[in-house]
Amino acid sequence: MSTANGESALERPRPRIGAFFDMDKTLIAENSGSLFMKRLYERGELSKWELAKGIGAYLQYKAGILDIRAWTQDTMQMFTGQREADLAAEAREWTQEEVVSVLYPEAVDAVRYHQERGDVVAIVSGATRFVVEPLAEYLSIEHFLYTRLEVENGVFTGRVIEPICFEEGKIYWLQQFIEEQGIDLAKSYFYTDSVTDLPLLDLVGHPIVTNPDPFLYRQAVKRHWPVRYFTPPGYVSGELG
Repeated sequence: MSTANGESALERPRPRIGAFFDMDKTLIAENSGSLFMKRLYERGELSKWELAKGIGAYLQYKAGILDIRAWTQDTMQMFTGQREADLAAEAREWTQEEVVSVLYPEAVDAVRYHQERGDVVAIVSGATRFVVEPLAEYLSIEHFLYTRLEVENGVFTGRVIEPICFEEGKIYWLQQFIEEQGIDLAKSYFYTDSVTDLPLLDLVGHPIVTNPDPFLYRQAVKRHWPVRYFTPPGYVSGELG
């Protein structure tokens, strides 16, 4: 069988199925930014005021009132003048020591399920490469999209490359990825906990709501989307072990 332009339908590559995962509160049971700020505070590299400011920003984010773009631009200035290689090495060590330990077991199972099916698995996160990449490597996930920091001559300038990988920004970066990979969004999956990911949930054929915030839960019920609750690591018989 041939198409109008003479191309055989059998020669056309089959559309691939994507399985996209948010990271914070979806793959891992914590917010990676809060974990990293706690680490800096414990090492004396962050003041109590800076820690409190970070916690306040996270609470605003959960309440849906944080200007995430302005906050990201402001926060990333803390790396101005730092060598990219140094942060990458530190973040890799931190990820292995602290982030891997808070992976949801059910999230790992979901990743393995899609990998075994042959789906194109990718992490799509507003975090930077320095935590997303080592976590992706740990999970044997080849692809990951993230918020990008500007680097000149191996040193951070303090600027963030727009758009950040958040809300519509996730779609911006994902659109390029799906075109490169030949992915059919209508057959693809997206796992997330946050109402800020509604734009991407609306695009895929299989939205999977996991550990949702109250705003996303209401939308999931309204739209009849499946809701899954992952168990925090170490949770045994109703108590944290």
